[in-house]
Amino acid sequence: MTDSQVLNLKVEFGGGLELLFDKKRSHRVALPSPPSSPPDAAKKTPADINFLIHWLKDNLLRERAELFIENGTVRPGILVLVNDTDWELEGEGEYVLQEGDEIVFISTLHGG
Repeated sequence: MTDSQVLNLKVEFGGGLELLFDKKRSHRVALPSPPSSPPDAAKKTPADINFLIHWLKDNLLRERAELFIENGTVRPGILVLVNDTDWELEGEGEYVLQEGDEIVFISTLHGG
């Protein structure tokens, strides 16, 4: 993937998380390539879910980042699905994203 290439993904939010993301449940995202780290600047870093989570925080999240991210990853109580499969079965944040992937974030925490 070159610097100018992007991954086209479908990202969805449920369980109240959509309220933090412009009150939209579904987003089509053109995710840019992650920046390369200096010692391996010639080597491209693949876009993984960890990169997507931070990109979403910086580019789509409209308010209250603490309700989405904690300690560099999604907060406990947020279920993440990769193409309808629990991300724990796919390597969690290290899952390397592919063109057309569907990533769903669902909050399982409810006030009461």
